[in-house]
Amino acid sequence: MKKSSIILTTALFSGIMFWTSCKETETPPVENEEELITTVELTFTNQDDPADVLTFRFSDPDGPGGADPDTFDTIRLATSSVYDLSVFLLNESVSPVEDITTEVEEEGTDHQFFFVVDPASLLSVVYADTDSNGDPIGLLNTVTTNTAAAGTLTVILKHQPDMKDGSSTTGETDIELSFITEVN
Repeated sequence: MKKSSIILTTALFSGIMFWTSCKETETPPVENEEELITTVELTFTNQDDPADVLTFRFSDPDGPGGADPDTFDTIRLATSSVYDLSVFLLNESVSPVEDITTEVEEEGTDHQFFFVVDPASLLSVVYADTDSNGDPIGLLNTVTTNTAAAGTLTVILKHQPDMKDGSSTTGETDIELSFITEVN
């Protein structure tokens, strides 16, 4: 009796081990690594005078948490003007320097810039580019200034995989910068 109990117990444990070891394990979904953005350039081209090109820059070469940014320009625009705004992103903490703009454009369905203007009467920003779903990205925009005033233009890049709808600000923040802005 003892021998048959040992055989039965061994067979039972062997069966359980075989059954559980053959179970297919789920592969976790591949996560898209967040981009390290050390440099943001905002280029404003005056629609009435294409030779009037203004570039304003934020640069923090070692990324967040290290040394203070070495460049954080004040945006200065003319009153009652319309500009084409292009946003350019770099990771200068690696060699060679990585162009993050292309990555954001290629992953357009997962990214969107948001622009917060304070006071709201300072200027307006309208998206001029879209992803493959027709939702805005914000690498290309149209900016219209109003009367002379000062305030801030906050530029926010959100990473929104599987949740982007063109208006929701949910998702991970890749970068958020508040530029002092003067219109005169």
